[in-house]
Amino acid sequence: MGRAKVPWSGKSNPAKVEIYTRWSFHLFAVVEVGVIGLTAGARTNSPIGGWLLLLICVHAIVIATTSSYALSWALGRRARPVRLLGATVVVTAAGCVAAVALLPENSENVEVAQTVGSVLVTFAGFGVAALVIGVRRVRSMLLIALATAVFVALTGLVLGVPLRGIFGAVLGVVIATLALAFTSGFSVWLVRSVWELDSARELQARLAVAEERLRFGRDMHDVMGRNLAVIALKSELAEQLARRGGTEQAAEQMAEVQRIAQESQREVRAVVRGYREVDLHTELEGARGVLKAAGIKFRLDLTGAGAGVETGSEDAAVGLAPEVQSALGWVVREAATNVLRHGDARQCTVRLTVREGHDAVLVVENDGLPEQGALARAGAAGTPRTAGAGLAGLRERLDTLGGTLDAGPVAGARFRLTARVPLPAEPPVPAARPMSPKTAAQPAVAQGSVSDEVSA
Repeated sequence: MGRAKVPWSGKSNPAKVEIYTRWSFHLFAVVEVGVIGLTAGARTNSPIGGWLLLLICVHAIVIATTSSYALSWALGRRARPVRLLGATVVVTAAGCVAAVALLPENSENVEVAQTVGSVLVTFAGFGVAALVIGVRRVRSMLLIALATAVFVALTGLVLGVPLRGIFGAVLGVVIATLALAFTSGFSVWLVRSVWELDSARELQARLAVAEERLRFGRDMHDVMGRNLAVIALKSELAEQLARRGGTEQAAEQMAEVQRIAQESQREVRAVVRGYREVDLHTELEGARGVLKAAGIKFRLDLTGAGAGVETGSEDAAVGLAPEVQSALGWVVREAATNVLRHGDARQCTVRLTVREGHDAVLVVENDGLPEQGALARAGAAGTPRTAGAGLAGLRERLDTLGGTLDAGPVAGARFRLTARVPLPAEPPVPAARPMSPKTAAQPAVAQGSVSDEVSA
């Protein structure tokens, strides 16, 4: 079974640029036959006109085929079409010789001179345009154009064409070959650059995922490495104490082992859930740098209210609790990663609105949304990938704070992800009252008691 054809709206920008360039090269053949060939056949009142039209048709087919295969070679998809390039040289040379031979000896027949001159320029220009696609260096492209002009000049001298006619023919060939060589060479360079940029963008997204995995591995090593070493050491010490009869000291060491194991369990949970050292400001700056490096415009809009925070200030998120910043930081990280990996975004906007006593709302919106049927596989910011990740993972993090997460397409082929976390109202400050010496001397109860740790 063959691959299903992807509609134009579902193709990526590099694929669209390649299709446009490929059909532009095919348009050269259409112009050669439809404009130059038919005109030459009509104006040349002799059987030679028919043969000339046939030669033009053959030349058009050859350059169209060569251009297509050479473009695929330039993009690294096939071997260099050496035989087609050779056939293009032969047919182009034959067409130039035929056109030079038909140049009138006197300048009275202006119409015939113009027709034959246009045919000569067409053979030389379109032939060079196809040949330069099969080379990489600019110097080689210029040499092909120069060699074509020299060949036309030598052909005119051999056939006895007047110098005035040779000069006009060579001048027209030089202008046409240089212009079309530049057009073809630049078009191929543009297509190749677009594909390379797209590959670099995908590589950058994969590197971002790999970097996150390395960070997770480092965090796990930092959490478990030292604790496991201490557990092993204390277990060995307890074993030796037990064998020597020091049961009480051994019990103390095993109790310490139990405490360290419980602490390690809590830290591992924190790492897995992403609550360990996730800063919202750091994630925003990271998303800005990564998206800009990928050629995506990034706009950050921070709005704070209360606590002396001015609208548009970058300190709008400073007053948020660490757990709120951590959850929103993961939303930014997940959204930025998916903007890189999916869709065809050109602009991404992040808006954070903090209303003390109400909520903190984070909105990530990007354009380049694929067609509705492709959302499940292409997606945009926040598109779920697997169970427990993507949207599901973000909702779990926000749910622990009483927050919500909404995601979906909006008008204008855009995708919007909205994370909302409620913020507790500031409790009223009680009036100060004198403290008794007994109360003042009583130590404050530390947050996170032993019972809290066990239940955690």
